[in-house]
Amino acid sequence: MDSYEALLDKAIEELPEQTNEGDRFNIDKVIGHLEGSKTIIVNLKKIAKDLGRDPDHLLKYLLRELATSGKFVRDQAIFAAKVAASIINKKIKKYVSEFVTCSECGKPDTNLLEEKSVTYLKCQACGSKKPVKTI
Repeated sequence: MDSYEALLDKAIEELPEQTNEGDRFNIDKVIGHLEGSKTIIVNLKKIAKDLGRDPDHLLKYLLRELATSGKFVRDQAIFAAKVAASIINKKIKKYVSEFVTCSECGKPDTNLLEEKSVTYLKCQACGSKKPVKTI
């Protein structure tokens, strides 16, 4: 009969290689271009879907943070100002920290719930519930 250490070494050797080095929750970078004095973002709806949030909620947040107007036209978000992609990406990260990740456990497994005109961030992983500001 093999010793415990030998069996442990054999088990470690047979483990598959780690293929995903990063976090399981990755946020895509925005893809877009400038058109005159407007900024067109083509993947904002996909980013919102990946975050598990309503695209209109994300757009409303970005418009408030960037102090500009805008709207969705088909699948594209159109901002009425020239905005660098790096700034939009920073604002999306800020959105994720406020409206997606749990402040207790840090996991992105959350939902936005509205109760009595107050919006809460409810974590599915740890069960915590905290109010979030209204956009």
